[in-house]
Amino acid sequence: MKLGFISDTHGGYEDLVQALNLLGGSEQICHLGDVLYHGPRNDIPETYNPKKIIEILKDRTDIVYVRGNCDADVDETVLEHDLSNKSRVVTFDNIKFYLVHGYEETEGERIQEAKKLGCRVVVSGHTHVKVLKEKDGVIVLNPGSTTIPKDGAKSIALYENGKIIILNLDNHSVIESLKL
Repeated sequence: MKLGFISDTHGGYEDLVQALNLLGGSEQICHLGDVLYHGPRNDIPETYNPKKIIEILKDRTDIVYVRGNCDADVDETVLEHDLSNKSRVVTFDNIKFYLVHGYEETEGERIQEAKKLGCRVVVSGHTHVKVLKEKDGVIVLNPGSTTIPKDGAKSIALYENGKIIILNLDNHSVIESLKL
């Protein structure tokens, strides 16, 4: 059983297609926000094409979303998916994952909320920086950005068989891994 994680696609069409292909066979994919709009602080991505992204995502029922700081009501309308939740809990393989974009609270506050909710893993986006570590008994994951990474390679993450891995989107190599 596979659970995929993508974040901060920011309208990058080819990058999203590549990420979804790499996560093929996942029972579920969690999108951690900033789906369509590139945001006022980012340059327009080379592969920017939110209209084509809408066509891909609106019929997908295997993706759950949390709202990012660049997501708007109009994004929810055109995607025809719920982008109103700033956080959510997903249970997969008897493990609870706390999903949040990660721009309104500190890492410590996210960890405390995950503990309060009985979650083993807290997953966030926003920074476009990959993170995979254990802190205070909770796994902290940020899959990085598929489109505008701030630390090198474009990336995604995958949970499978008790292990989380961060994958390089371009060459599919493992950047980091952690066994739960």
